Amino acid sequence: MVMGFRRSLLLATVAATALVSAAEANTLKWGANRDIGSLDPYSYGDSFTINVLNHVYEGLVRYDRDLKIEPALATSWEIMEDGVTWRFTLREGVKFHNGNDFTAEDVVASLERVSDETSPLKGNLPAYVSSKVVDDHTVDVTLNGTYPLLLNDLTNIHIFDKTWLVENNAEKPTDIGAGVEGFATYHANGTGPFIVESRQPDAKTVFVKNPDWWDTPQHNIDRIELTPVTSAATRVAALLSGEINFTNDAPVQDLPRLEAAPNVDVLEGVDLRTVMIGFSFRDALANGEANPFKDVKVREAMYKAIDLEALHKKVMRGKSRVAAAAVAPPIPGYDEALDVLPGYDPDAAKAMLAEAGVPEGLEFNFNCLQDGLVNEEQICQAVASMWSRVGLAPKLDVAPRAVQTPKRTNGQTDTYTLGWATLPMLDAYSPLLQIFHTKEGNSGVFNWGGWSFPELDALVQEAGSELDTQKRLGLETDALKVVKDEFIMLPLHQQPMAWAVTTDVKEMPLFPDNKPRLWYAKM
Repeated sequence: MVMGFRRSLLLATVAATALVSAAEANTLKWGANRDIGSLDPYSYGDSFTINVLNHVYEGLVRYDRDLKIEPALATSWEIMEDGVTWRFTLREGVKFHNGNDFTAEDVVASLERVSDETSPLKGNLPAYVSSKVVDDHTVDVTLNGTYPLLLNDLTNIHIFDKTWLVENNAEKPTDIGAGVEGFATYHANGTGPFIVESRQPDAKTVFVKNPDWWDTPQHNIDRIELTPVTSAATRVAALLSGEINFTNDAPVQDLPRLEAAPNVDVLEGVDLRTVMIGFSFRDALANGEANPFKDVKVREAMYKAIDLEALHKKVMRGKSRVAAAAVAPPIPGYDEALDVLPGYDPDAAKAMLAEAGVPEGLEFNFNCLQDGLVNEEQICQAVASMWSRVGLAPKLDVAPRAVQTPKRTNGQTDTYTLGWATLPMLDAYSPLLQIFHTKEGNSGVFNWGGWSFPELDALVQEAGSELDTQKRLGLETDALKVVKDEFIMLPLHQQPMAWAVTTDVKEMPLFPDNKPRLWYAKM
């Protein structure tokens, strides 16, 4: 599934002369390029935050080492005769970190919380209608119709302790994008392999091994110290000095230096995440001027103005995979016929813009993150320069995620970056429903541009109820063709994936979804 990584499982021998204590040897010091947004996994649709909190909270099912779905807090499931009710048998003897028993009441409370109208993650459970307790270890989940991807959705729907939620007035979800916080923002109580010991936002979050985890540990880690190190240079220096011993974001420009270091091993691959540029489809730009991006010919011209190969070679150091489709090749629903590059042609782009009546020197904002995608700021600078060459005047707006997210969700962006890895479901239905569908109910949660294509919506909705896999994938491919033909978003590449560890880490599986699963790691 992954291109170019040196090995998917790192096996490094710990030097016999290493003068470190056993406690230090079992402390994984994780230097990330940013902090998690919250201890509440429902607080924002951010895959990094959700991934980190997968070490604390668990779902009814999970992905195994091969990214196949396996039982977790549920041991089995079946679809009832009505075709829309799923019955889950729950694992017995599971304890939350505070010692409370795990029961069906917790599942119902958690599903209601994540699907609440105010939940920013309601789109991650799009077919959910209701759930009810059958007995302490059986729960029925009712959907709005036949739906083939419920298990995929449930891999990242974390289960909370209902008693803990009620005692702390935390039954309702938080939303960090809207500035809504609560008890669960700063406290956690899951069933997972690690327990939150302490948290200092933007400084350090410490996790310790859960000695009462229901599963048999395959790791030997006693302690994880997650420290945000936003500067790439500082992150590299910390790894070389041993101040950190793992990063899931080794800067691509520093990989040769890291590979040459005797105490560092690099793991490389290509992420499933597709990096794209989106547009506002509203009548007016943020500055009040008429919005030319509503015209498909303008969006096409903007694509022709981008030199994708230059981005690949210069900005991404040849580590990315140039893409013209909205999903990566390993994702079900991908079609090679849709992955045809637009062809870099700035002269044609300039002519198309003039033909569409776009005024010379058109000003618009271009919203990018300082702490988002790999080399995102450099990508945005390069794209803005390319657009300038065809007579446009993009105003680059680069700031941290916390600053930019409200602008995106409130429709204040004219153009913006977005990376989507089809998580958690690992299927094209994920971006089709959450990005490209009209924004309504649980659909179009990340449709920040305000577009609406009824033909596309119909295909997505039909795919969402089609139980025949091949028919469903055909519908998804048809929907992705609409996305491409309408230039709703402009794919750039699948971004590179580079992790690095020091040699005191013996085992660190590299997963193609770029999600560390440290319950498989060994020191």
